[in-house]
Amino acid sequence: MKPKKFSGYQVFVIAILTILQFSIILDFMVLSPLGPMLRPALHISPAQFGMVVAAYAFSAGLSGLLAAGFADKYDRKKLLLFFYTGFIIGTLFCGLAPTYPLLLAARIFTGIFGGVIGSVTFAIVTDLFPIEVRGRVMGFLQMAFASSQVLGLPVGLYFAEKWGLALPFYHDCNGKCIGSCCYPFLS
Repeated sequence: MKPKKFSGYQVFVIAILTILQFSIILDFMVLSPLGPMLRPALHISPAQFGMVVAAYAFSAGLSGLLAAGFADKYDRKKLLLFFYTGFIIGTLFCGLAPTYPLLLAARIFTGIFGGVIGSVTFAIVTDLFPIEVRGRVMGFLQMAFASSQVLGLPVGLYFAEKWGLALPFYHDCNGKCIGSCCYPFLS
């Protein structure tokens, strides 16, 4: 059986959703390798750094659970745009944070918004794509996870080493803004 081809619009939707997933996962993954540079710069202990890393995961998990109760009552596109905007703001706060408490607060804020985006993205896939091609579309979205590790982490570390610790967050923030500009064109 010959696989169905995607229309130009479907390719556009897949690309935008994959970029969104890539940026969400990259934001979570890039912090751990920055530890050896970030800890001395902010004068934080290994335990405090562990809290910064874990704060995102715990707040993302909690917000995902809480959003499950109300997410279906809202338009998925608007919900995704709201949470992605909050995620961009949180990422910017991470880059601007000069102290441990502010970085911890920024990671919690970012996690609250980031925890909902993945599930909304997959819900959009189930709304827009017929069941025959959903597996392929979800496979493209899952490739964002591996891509963020293979491409994003080395680039993030390079930026941090070359231009400072805040640059990976700012660069990630710029990419998110570009992705957000394309998002209104989704129907």
